[in-house]
Amino acid sequence: MTLASGTRIGPYDVQSQLGAGGMGEVYRARDTRLDRTVAIKILPAHLSGRPDARERFDREARAISSLSHPNICHLYDVGTHDGTSYLVMEYLEGETLASRLRKGPLPLEQLLKVGIEICEGLEKAHRSGVVHRDLKPANIMLTKFGAKLMDFGLAKPAVAAIAAGSSSASLATLSQPLTAEGMVVGTFQYMSPEQIEGKEADARSDIFALGAVLYEMVTGKRAFEGKTAASTIAAILAGEPKPISTVKPLSPLAYESLVKACLAKDPDERLQTVHDVKLQLRWIGESDSAGVPASVLAYARVGTASVGCSPLRWYC
Repeated sequence: MTLASGTRIGPYDVQSQLGAGGMGEVYRARDTRLDRTVAIKILPAHLSGRPDARERFDREARAISSLSHPNICHLYDVGTHDGTSYLVMEYLEGETLASRLRKGPLPLEQLLKVGIEICEGLEKAHRSGVVHRDLKPANIMLTKFGAKLMDFGLAKPAVAAIAAGSSSASLATLSQPLTAEGMVVGTFQYMSPEQIEGKEADARSDIFALGAVLYEMVTGKRAFEGKTAASTIAAILAGEPKPISTVKPLSPLAYESLVKACLAKDPDERLQTVHDVKLQLRWIGESDSAGVPASVLAYARVGTASVGCSPLRWYC
């Protein structure tokens, strides 16, 4: 049931609904104590009685509370009102990356900027021992202050963080199993092969999802898409997305190589850290040779082979 404008939840006055999903409803509200606009996420009444739903909701609060970064949505408060659990987060003005991509791909300069900002937020999460597990355009908000990661409801601690003996109470609680072994959680269009197979997800699983997001930002199309869920899953497990150079011929060859490295089926064959992805995005933005489109390089190799020119100097 949608909350009406004027509904009071603790010290917060609900103003309007911002969105709704399978695991929560989000509303714009006013904090009557600090007189500021906030976003409130509530667990719907029909899910409040489900232990798994309540645990997932609590898990999101614990995950976000351990993270403080300009590229991650801030958590202000948590509470329960008349049996309804809620999270209070910063109100973000802008649009989701999913909404922006419905208008088409991003220009190169913008996609590099947004890509780096996504990496910054994700790197903070990973270094804090948190794996997102549901990175996708709908969970990335584009604001005038930069990209912000949202919805850590499926987050779990990174294996490395637990192995290091983290004493954090929030991470210890976060490490408790939320789903049965082998159960698939997340949005399958952006899930890594190991997640689809029900195996352990780690930071490299987020890197696969990041690669799918980077692919979509430059092409305007999903990396893996089929007519049915089964065909999409099959593409993730055994197929390859259309080469970026065939969808967007003027895209940099280095960008295509980076995306391919993120989308490797075997986690051991992927780039191993988000930090490395971020560095390569920065290099692409700063390097003249990295920005040469694949189609130009292909022409250059053919056109200059007989005269001994450098492939990058196709005009010689």
